[in-house]
Amino acid sequence: MQEYVEFGEQFIFLAMGFASILALAVFLERLLYFRKSLGKVNDSFLSEVRTSLQEASEVNWKTETSVDSIYSRFVQFALRQLSLGRKGLDESLEGQILSEKLELEKRLPILNTLGNNAPFIGLLGTVLGVIKAFYGLGTLGSSGAEVVMRSISTALLATAAGLAVAIPVVMANNYFSRKAKVILQNLEILKTEFHSFLLNKTKG
Repeated sequence: MQEYVEFGEQFIFLAMGFASILALAVFLERLLYFRKSLGKVNDSFLSEVRTSLQEASEVNWKTETSVDSIYSRFVQFALRQLSLGRKGLDESLEGQILSEKLELEKRLPILNTLGNNAPFIGLLGTVLGVIKAFYGLGTLGSSGAEVVMRSISTALLATAAGLAVAIPVVMANNYFSRKAKVILQNLEILKTEFHSFLLNKTKG
């Protein structure tokens, strides 16, 4: 029994180490993806597109940016649909938004899972460490008090490790989730502008 407890305690620390490496890898991958996806496109680009849609009567304008970003891809896709005279523009743009959403939220469930469960994994390690400490107390008696206290101190490190992993992971997950939400809201705004442009063009 004691051997399994010791093995479990060691496994918990190995799991926390693996979780921290995995979380760091996902964080860096998502950070690079968001930077690449947004490029240098900012609010001025969105304002340019909206102004052009509101003022133009025909699809005879092009965006100045050549950066491959989420916004520019979406705009170019919408312009192609308009220039080809495709029906169901609203549905096509909604499908494009869903496609971008899948890419934006990719691997975020990993961060969410680690952030929610790392404290419990650390707590499990602490429980196993306390079991080991009390077993040592029962075996060694009062003469082993120093050994028992060291065991409890080590056990508490598991909880600290779990919190050390969970807190930055939750912050990273919230950051990327918020960024993805803002991007998707901007795409919804662009979709509405393209839909209004098509309606005005049809009426005209």
